[in-house]
Amino acid sequence: MSEIERTEGSYEAGDVVLQSGLTYRGLRIGYATYGKLNARRDNAILFPTSYGATHLEQEFMIRRGGALDPERYFIVIPNLFGNGISSSPSTSAWPHTGPRYPHTTLYDAVHVQQRMLAELWDIQELALVYGFSMGAMQAYHWAALFPQRVKRIAVVCGAARCSAYNRLFIDAASLALTADAAWQDGEFRGFPQRGFRAMGRVYAAAGLSQDFYREEAWRLLGASSLEDYLIRFWEGHFSRRDPADLLAQFWSWQRGDISANDRYHGDFEAALRAIEAEVLLMPCDHDMYFRVADSEIELAHLRNGRLRPISSIWGHRAGNPNVLPAERAWIEAEVTALLGRG
Repeated sequence: MSEIERTEGSYEAGDVVLQSGLTYRGLRIGYATYGKLNARRDNAILFPTSYGATHLEQEFMIRRGGALDPERYFIVIPNLFGNGISSSPSTSAWPHTGPRYPHTTLYDAVHVQQRMLAELWDIQELALVYGFSMGAMQAYHWAALFPQRVKRIAVVCGAARCSAYNRLFIDAASLALTADAAWQDGEFRGFPQRGFRAMGRVYAAAGLSQDFYREEAWRLLGASSLEDYLIRFWEGHFSRRDPADLLAQFWSWQRGDISANDRYHGDFEAALRAIEAEVLLMPCDHDMYFRVADSEIELAHLRNGRLRPISSIWGHRAGNPNVLPAERAWIEAEVTALLGRG
């Protein structure tokens, strides 16, 4: 990415009434852009961030000659609320500190993103919304809530709503983190070392497949042992984050549902049928969070959907293929084909 120009900025949304009815005062989105918007303003791609990630950890997917090519497209990465760059518990001032942080939904996120695109660049239509995991859930929300403004979405290891198993996993990871003694009266009053360790183990068990561990694929990452892998790549990853930010994004993830709003009133199938965009579904066949079976259910109600599963023992991590050349090549080929249609 060193040769790709990145422009960073901040969109100040002001006082925003959230889906909950609470007002978030001084809500902001930190963003990064790559490439240039053309005169017709029809080459914009939105690439929302996944759980715990920032634009810096996603931009590896942006490259000249790739699917997300900054020579052809104007690519915007909006950081999701709660990731420490956009409005988050760790960056909020009174009265939104500690337990009083007003939680945001993915519905809230995409509505503020839509305002940002319109006000900063006068973008009224997106060529593509590309997302992995929670980013994919945002892509689905965009297509359902703004059906005439999105031409295509690529849903990589994601879904239109959080499943029962997924909610259970989030509960387990959240409880592991807050079991630490540093969690007191609804906030962290110290560094939750044991909590991060426990949360990392929960994540490691669900984020990859049994085959991954059976084949000791963690050695491909340079880990000397399973314990070394767990400490470096899971405990280490999460311990660099603010724990309150992680919980805030868990809250948003757990409640992700394209039909949970006043537009669709919980009618999930109607929300899927309303999507006008071409939808590329790319679950991984070993993903425990977002199953191929969930994508098949969604596909049955989409006007224009295509299911192209990723085959990989890396499970959910296959959708974020920064060290997986075969998985990355598969994803990029499918997205390139998607962009070439229509």
